[in-house]
Amino acid sequence: MDCLFCKIAAGEIPSTKIYEDEYVYCFKDIAPIAPIHYLIIPKTHISGASEITSENSGLVAKVFEAAAKIAESEGIENGFRIITNCGEDAGQTVHHLHFHLLAGVKMGWGKDAVCPVE
Repeated sequence: MDCLFCKIAAGEIPSTKIYEDEYVYCFKDIAPIAPIHYLIIPKTHISGASEITSENSGLVAKVFEAAAKIAESEGIENGFRIITNCGEDAGQTVHHLHFHLLAGVKMGWGKDAVCPVE
């Protein structure tokens, strides 16, 4: 498979690792839009949120469990935002399910929001 994020999780492409366990890999986004901007991915390839099934949905729980661990270990005390984009119209450019963890700035909503553009 020629998936950028699969290659990053496998260590074939360098990244700045933040966290890793058996199911999840987290690394710094190369084009951050917030002081803290990490990508959390399941190590198993799922192309996007529309491909989540009863067979693989446990991986999403592992992502959120990892997010809580990451927030604690990184000292993120005032909250964080998690975003996933699904499909071209939503701005998904890498077709491997991934979650943006954003923190380090007070975020708004709507026109005042910190919104990732992949």
